[in-house]
Parts: sequence; structure tokens; C-alpha cells
Amino acid sequence: MKPVSGESGILLIDKPYRWTSFDVVNKVRSVIKNQTGVRFKVGHAGTLDPLATGLLIICYGKETKSISRFMEFDKEYIATVKLGATTPSFDLEKPIDQIFPFEHITQDMVKEVLVKYTGEQNQVPPIFSAKWIDGKRAYKYAREGEEIEIKPVSVNIYKLELISFDLPEITIKINCSRGTYIRAIARDIGLDLQSGAHLTSLRRTRIGEYNVEQAIVPDEFVRLMNEPESFS
Repeated sequence: MKPVSGESGILLIDKPYRWTSFDVVNKVRSVIKNQTGVRFKVGHAGTLDPLATGLLIICYGKETKSISRFMEFDKEYIATVKLGATTPSFDLEKPIDQIFPFEHITQDMVKEVLVKYTGEQNQVPPIFSAKWIDGKRAYKYAREGEEIEIKPVSVNIYKLELISFDLPEITIKINCSRGTYIRAIARDIGLDLQSGAHLTSLRRTRIGEYNVEQAIVPDEFVRLMNEPESFS
């Protein structure tokens, strides 16, 4: 059965590395139009950075009116954090700008820090983020070299779990509320460990009750839509 079989609905897409969320939206919109002759309204419920992979909920047709509902769901991520170095973006978008010692860090120290960042808190978004500030994205100020103040936002980190400890890298599982920046968590962990840190990989594995294991990659979506079956 084709993944799009009506005038409205949702799709669970496993976003590939280097794709933007809008790349996925544009691909879905284009394929649906090619197969049905109808240009459906298509949107996504929660942006993923280009360097992140994983679950993206795509709404089409009248279901786009439900996007805000999906965005309120809690999220789950698996993140690999490299200790001992930072980048301006706190991920691999920018090259390493500072090196720090990390040999003093123990597994128990990491676990203690993870407990500290569990619960309701005010988090300062990264400067390289899509946060709106005075009508302009924060990353645009950053790329122009303009210093700006980014105010903290209230987030809730329901659970932080250490999955692996292999210095200089650690892997953590995060269950959090809408608006939480995982790159900011990496940044703050590095600071509390008297070192530096940045993300080397990030994967969103769940949004509310929807799991990435239920999702398909864009190429699979295209293949299924091109199967010889009538649109209904």
C-alpha cells in the first residue's frame, strides 16, 4: 500500500544526514504532486538540523492543521558527544576552535552531571541556531560576526541516560520537551566537566508515541509511491 492514500494524513520519515527538514517536505510534496496531479499542502512537525538524522513527522493536506499538536509531544534523541573540544556551533557544522583536557573525566563524573541537567531548567540556545531574535535567525547574526544576547528558555529534560563511556566520546539518550537544544546540553556538559564538548552525531528516535522504527527513508517513500497502484 502506498504511504499516501488519501487527501490528508501523516508520514513518518527517517531524515537522512545532510538533508534539511525542508528538503524532506519538498521531496514529499513533489512526489505526491507527480503521482496524483494535486499539489497538497505539506509541512513538518519539528525541525531537525541538517547534521541530525531520525524521525520527522510530515503532515499533508488538512492534517497540516495538526502540526502544532505534534510539536508539543516529548522527544527522544541518541547523541554522541566528544569531550575535550568545542566548535562555534557545538556540532560538526563548524571546525574545532578550542581544545581542552579530558583525561580527568570519569564515568561517575558524567553521571553526576547528567543528573544535574535532568528536570525543568532555563537553557540558553546555541548562537548557531534557528532561534528568532528581533526578526532574524540567531545563526545569521553568528555568521555575520555580530554579538547578540540570547535569553534562556524554559525546557524540561525528563531523562538523561549514559549509554556508553569511551573517552573522549560519550553517548547519551535524552528524553525532553519541545524547544530543547541537544547541542546546548553538550555544551553545558563540557563546561561542568571542566572541559569542552560538541556533538558528533544526533539521531531523533521518538516523538510522542511515534518511533523512528516505524519511519521510512525518502528513497523508500519515492519507491512506494511509484508502485503501480491507483491513488485513492
